[in-house]
Amino acid sequence: MPSVSIIDPAAPIPADTVVVGVVPGERGPRLARGAKPIDAELGRQLTAALRALNATGRADEVLRIPTLGLAPFDVVVTTGLGDDARNPESIRRAVGAALRTLDDRATVHVAIDGPVGALAEGALLGSYRFTEYKSTATKPALRRVTLAAEDDAQARAELKRAKIVVEAITRTRDLVNTPPNDLYPASFAARATEFATSADLDVEVLDERALKRNGFGAVLAVGGGSHRPPRLVRLAYSPRRAKARIALIGKGITFDSGGLNLKTANMDWMKSDMGGAAAVIASTCAIAALRLPVEVIATVPMAENMPGGAAYRPSDVITMRNGRTVEVANTDAEGRLVLADAIARASEDEPDYLIEASTLTGAQLVALGTRVIAAMGEPRWRDQVTAAGNSAGESVWAMPLPEELRPGLDSPVADIQNLPGDRWGGMLVAGHFLGDFMPDGLPWVHLDIAGPAFNLGAAHGYTPKGGTGAAVRTIIAAAERLAAS
Repeated sequence: MPSVSIIDPAAPIPADTVVVGVVPGERGPRLARGAKPIDAELGRQLTAALRALNATGRADEVLRIPTLGLAPFDVVVTTGLGDDARNPESIRRAVGAALRTLDDRATVHVAIDGPVGALAEGALLGSYRFTEYKSTATKPALRRVTLAAEDDAQARAELKRAKIVVEAITRTRDLVNTPPNDLYPASFAARATEFATSADLDVEVLDERALKRNGFGAVLAVGGGSHRPPRLVRLAYSPRRAKARIALIGKGITFDSGGLNLKTANMDWMKSDMGGAAAVIASTCAIAALRLPVEVIATVPMAENMPGGAAYRPSDVITMRNGRTVEVANTDAEGRLVLADAIARASEDEPDYLIEASTLTGAQLVALGTRVIAAMGEPRWRDQVTAAGNSAGESVWAMPLPEELRPGLDSPVADIQNLPGDRWGGMLVAGHFLGDFMPDGLPWVHLDIAGPAFNLGAAHGYTPKGGTGAAVRTIIAAAERLAAS
């Protein structure tokens, strides 16, 4: 990851490449705010160059213009800001799109007028690369990024926060991108312990024996079909004079084959089924690094859902941590089972708020596509978390939990079953299942990140192929709002 610093817009540019913004205009593309000094260096010829290249200023449009010795930098890179050029997320995406193309440049200067936090996040997220498993990978040349901005206290605070948030997103992306032969419950728990120790958090890891002693029936059942036994990790950040206690829960299925209800499609990206757990672990460390006055206790179940000889079966009845019983209608609806065990344990901490994140349902992709997080839960807290996520640059949409869907989870032999007999409203039904395990009166929200956690398509903005870090910014922003209340 390159270093990022702030320099005065009027100072000499210490870079071989300069990034400027472009916006659409009725008479053709226009340079965005911040580009005037760069245009002056080139004899005010940038707009003519853009028109010659048929630039539009649309989002994700990145063009290179050589300076041919007319300026002290070699290349100007233009990046489209789209129609909402002042929106921090538009700026974040535009800078990210430019930085994705600049592996071959050593030093980059961003001359776009915007919030330092958004500029820094875009630059750092756009420069992300996951090359750990590339035997011939070359290290990116990029080592330094400078931002044209006033170097005042607010800018420095924004830059500091951006670096912490990006570190959390990067950790999440790295974990999601790690192949399941290297990231399994025990190794995932070890990585979480390493992060927690470096952040000075309290950490507890329950192995299969401890899980059995403590009654985590669902975590044991889901992990029973793998020769790699399950784990449950607990992280705690406890500042003095905390304003609230937040329970964070994340689904940590390190690989989901579907179990005995074996998947028939999409198994090649089921390594991402621990995206919620990764986001929760990384966010807890970030909240501690930001020193927010909120207590956070993260409860993260980890298991590999495989069809081995000891796998749990359709029609099994599982006794959960809180003593309730669940009939297994389908072993591929495993995430809600381990999450229910985690909810039961987290509830014993008597939190004031609960946020749970998981790659839970394919129905989320059907309803909202691959980039929008679905939020379900207690309406007031759901809407607060939704607003926090959207303000931080993630797309979050509040969803209802219609009462008429809940009877589909009734079981003739147990307290509840994990899947109804029909497939309608599958995302919302999963939310109902989780809600059934929430204590009365607890503000809770379930974030379904099944699509947003893993990008199967082309890179866009600051988002690469593979792990994206979905939900990290939403969780941190929600905690910040509680800290400021």
